[in-house]
Amino acid sequence: MVTYWLIGITVAVFILQLIPALNVTNWLLFAGPYVDPTSLINAPFQPWRLLTAAFVHSVGSFWHILLNMLALWMLGRTLEPMLGRVRFLALYLISALGGSVAVALIAPFQPVVGASGAVFGLLGALLVIGRHLGANLTGIVIVLGINLLIGFIPGFQIAWQAHLGGLAIGALIGFIYARTRRLDQRGAQIGLVALTVVGLLALLLVPVLT
Repeated sequence: MVTYWLIGITVAVFILQLIPALNVTNWLLFAGPYVDPTSLINAPFQPWRLLTAAFVHSVGSFWHILLNMLALWMLGRTLEPMLGRVRFLALYLISALGGSVAVALIAPFQPVVGASGAVFGLLGALLVIGRHLGANLTGIVIVLGINLLIGFIPGFQIAWQAHLGGLAIGALIGFIYARTRRLDQRGAQIGLVALTVVGLLALLLVPVLT
């Protein structure tokens, strides 16, 4: 259910992006100055862009949204039934947040769009959870490695920072889920996930302090 809702919302936003007068892409994309009041670029403080960037894609390439939504569908079919709707949604959104925070820290002036950070978060979580379950992860590792390498190829204009940030946070959330599976650990699970979000938001202070 959540997987299809995420795909549906993303596709609907993409259709709106195709209408130039609405200027949807510029309203929802992310760049570091939108969360850094001290930036030399005079940008308004708009922290919601940390998440909304995951729902907009490059209108110049249908492959961008197609590949991301295909990956979301494939990973969602495995992870959502395993985790449940709420935990899966939290994983997706927090991974997207992790990707945006990584961009803000590493390439603050680079505008980014796309669900890649969130998708890499799903991959990271699947790796960690699969390892705890004793699953064969060879295929996932190969796919992950290829996609990470593509992000570093010049000319592809891929925000590898978002990939790494989403992957790291997704793996962390997956680890939390895997280690707090019992019903009596539900409070600890919620607390650790919330602490992760707080930690990510705290990292946004780094450019300000430096």
